[in-house]
Amino acid sequence: MNLQNILNELESVDGEVFDRLAHVSRRNMFSMWANKAAKVAAAAPVVMASALSNAYGQSGLPAGVVDVLNFALTLEYLEAEFYVRGTETSGLIPSQYMEIFRQIRKHEEAHVRLLRSVLGSQAVAKPTFDFTGKGFFPTVFSNFQTYAALSQAFEDTGVRAYKGQAGNLIPAPAILEVALNIHSVEARHAARVRALRGFKGWITNSDSSGLPAAIYAGESYTNQLGVELTSVSGKSVEAVTESFDEPLSKADVLAIASQFIA
Repeated sequence: MNLQNILNELESVDGEVFDRLAHVSRRNMFSMWANKAAKVAAAAPVVMASALSNAYGQSGLPAGVVDVLNFALTLEYLEAEFYVRGTETSGLIPSQYMEIFRQIRKHEEAHVRLLRSVLGSQAVAKPTFDFTGKGFFPTVFSNFQTYAALSQAFEDTGVRAYKGQAGNLIPAPAILEVALNIHSVEARHAARVRALRGFKGWITNSDSSGLPAAIYAGESYTNQLGVELTSVSGKSVEAVTESFDEPLSKADVLAIASQFIA
């Protein structure tokens, strides 16, 4: 779930959102939290919906906030529906991988519940999706390799979207900590799916592994904070690029996701 991206967008339409969330009890925020990923997924909707409800109180969500959350909800609908359809398609996912995809499904469904809980009657209806990507992936629900490739595309994109917004949560440490807890689970999803496809858990250069190049654009950087790491480390370009994940902007994420909305 792109929780950091959501909160950054909330800040863009309500500059006081972090001040509002700062008054939410940290104890209440974490009282429902558990270390296991499945429990995190189950607790997140209740905890975050309560936090935002308390933050805005009786005044309700501003129109701009509603627009942001509904945009995020549309993306979460896409991911949840992808895993629902995949795990319920007979013969698609080999038995040895079924539990992996069922667990990811639970997480994405929890994200949808979170946003719908916050939005209430203002939540948008789930749109129609085209998981073939406008015909680019015609065998998505008949060929496991195609399905796993799309799963990797969604998960790698989500991880980079999180990274792109981490700095915007520094003014709200409690929310940042929650977001990083979820982010680490999303990164595990990405690494696990990449591994079952026969790829490294990390990205070398901008290797797209057969997926649309936009998903991996910019991953070939070797310069961090103005330091050319190939020079100071003596390591290869490949090793340096594998050591860092680069962020994706909201516009980049939207451009990728829109290919799968009919």
